[in-house]
Amino acid sequence: MHKSTSGSLGPSGLDLTQAFFKPISGAASPSSTKRHTKISVIGAGNVGMAIAQTILTQDLADELVLVDAKPEKLRGEMLDLQHAAAFLPRTKIIADVDYAVTVGSDLCIVTAGARQIPGESRLNLLHRNVALYRNVIPPLAKYSPDTILLIVSNPVDILTYVAWKLSGFPSNRVVGSGTNLDSSRFRFLIADHLDVNAQDVQAYIVGEHGDSSVALWSSISVGGVPVLSFLDKQEIAYEKETLESIHKVVIDSAYEVISLKGYTSWAIGYSVAALAWSILRDQRKIHPVSVLAKGFYGVDGGDVFLSLPAQLGRGGVLGVTNVHLTDEEAQRLRDSANTILEQQSQLGL
Repeated sequence: MHKSTSGSLGPSGLDLTQAFFKPISGAASPSSTKRHTKISVIGAGNVGMAIAQTILTQDLADELVLVDAKPEKLRGEMLDLQHAAAFLPRTKIIADVDYAVTVGSDLCIVTAGARQIPGESRLNLLHRNVALYRNVIPPLAKYSPDTILLIVSNPVDILTYVAWKLSGFPSNRVVGSGTNLDSSRFRFLIADHLDVNAQDVQAYIVGEHGDSSVALWSSISVGGVPVLSFLDKQEIAYEKETLESIHKVVIDSAYEVISLKGYTSWAIGYSVAALAWSILRDQRKIHPVSVLAKGFYGVDGGDVFLSLPAQLGRGGVLGVTNVHLTDEEAQRLRDSANTILEQQSQLGL
């Protein structure tokens, strides 16, 4: 299923490279220190392929690997992307059902996950995903022991914890996509209310990627102006219920998209590609992503991954931003952590 060998042409495998190109006088062999960036995407479903497509258009990798359990669909997706080569930055695209193809990956993005069966409990679905991860994470760690694992499958916080446990990696090299997309939706809604560009809005959703997430209203700013402080100073009245309603729209956004088109893909594709860019290009940008949160903001009930504003770079998670939280926000964050810990306790890991 691999891409055909570079330089060969025709059924006999005639190598045309040396005949087609003549080396210049005095040329040296390519430097062995030249950086070759390799990204592996595990899971060729709607989310995995949206991520792969976005990575290709943003010229993030020299080599893109796709892995999935369905060989025919996998080959079809690989060919479809390869056929767009004339319109994209040069990237080697290969695909296989064998995890050996991921060897030497700089970043492994895991989107594979079991789908919920009608009437199935959340806990049973979680157990099935843990069983799936037992077949996914160890081979990734085996073939790419220095890679960074970026977990996208849901429930992302718990599965990031599972990936951390199964890989044996240090915590900075296991990160979940978390509330990065939730925060983008949050910024969009605030920008829409104020009629400004979403890029000028600084706003975070933290905690669980789910119903217990926490909107950090106290730290929201637009163009450098703290919103709530500004409203208070200008004696402009606002209702807490209005703020809560915006947060609820964020929580319900994915459900709405799923009800309309059957799945989410494009937004998470751009969100994960942005994380990949920050990591592989060592951008040291702040993203609200799922990290080992023990010891932050009073979260001390056990090892738990949840979203906090974290600095991302070539080493993975470089640190957590010391964002000021109100007492209410900090308590909600701890409650969110306890929600995740309660579910984790039933996994037996």
